[in-house]
Amino acid sequence: MDAKTALARLGDVAAQGGPLLGRLWDGAKRARAELAGRLLAHDFEERVATLNARYRAAGDPFGFDPDTARMAVTLCAFFHRLYFRTEVFGVGNVPQGRALLIANHSGQVPIDAAIIGCAMFLDATPVRVMRAMVDKWTATLPFVSTFFNRVGQVVGLPENARRLLELDELLHAFPEGVGGVSKPFSRRYELEEFGLGFMRLAIETQTPIVPVAVIGAEEQYVSLGNLSWAARALNLPVFPLVPQLLPLPTKYRIYFGEPMRFYGDPDDDESVIADKVWLVRQTIAHLLSHGLRARRGVFF
Repeated sequence: MDAKTALARLGDVAAQGGPLLGRLWDGAKRARAELAGRLLAHDFEERVATLNARYRAAGDPFGFDPDTARMAVTLCAFFHRLYFRTEVFGVGNVPQGRALLIANHSGQVPIDAAIIGCAMFLDATPVRVMRAMVDKWTATLPFVSTFFNRVGQVVGLPENARRLLELDELLHAFPEGVGGVSKPFSRRYELEEFGLGFMRLAIETQTPIVPVAVIGAEEQYVSLGNLSWAARALNLPVFPLVPQLLPLPTKYRIYFGEPMRFYGDPDDDESVIADKVWLVRQTIAHLLSHGLRARRGVFF
């Protein structure tokens, strides 16, 4: 017997059990619907249908699968809505069509990327799939690499990024790279140096850059250092030493800034590109500073 049939039979039993049991059953159904609305969105099925209409008709060269994405978002919604209680600001700043989401990186593990993606799936109108650039070493992980492809993530190669933007996708990158993830707790919300590749790509493809500030991830794990020998042994870029297995239930706040457009020659001298990158980095730093001043505490 499947779950749907079992629920239907329980409903029949409740209907035959008298007014009290019937009221209890109706209350349980309302609570279930309310929880589903809080976790996902009241228009969740329409959002999924929108993605099905787009990706099933045209296909995806990197293996994105709407069914797998739906499953992943359903799980991620628990952390987005209830565990981290994410507040999303300025999501309407993300333009339609191609765009680059450039964000600060932290938290020892990429939970911040998952929450940004969940916000684009559940809070943006219309629904957007965030295509993240993941480190090359993830392609060597069995099962993980396949899962990443199916939920829309691709290995961070310039040709992959260029192809996604040509398809008018929403691309996400952490220009701090591994340095952002491995920061010690004492340096939380201090931005590492940004790589220059995203700026050359934005200029080449005439793609607007949306600066994104994530607040809350920097405190979810307290890093006591990086075990470089363990990272080398496991062929990982970093192996942070953290005292807890699960992240702390910090309150997330995500700020999407206004789109920034840059022009020029993508092959310009490094100093010219670095000046443009500095503007993006300073904008994210400003968003972080504003968000940190506005919050009342780490957990609320």
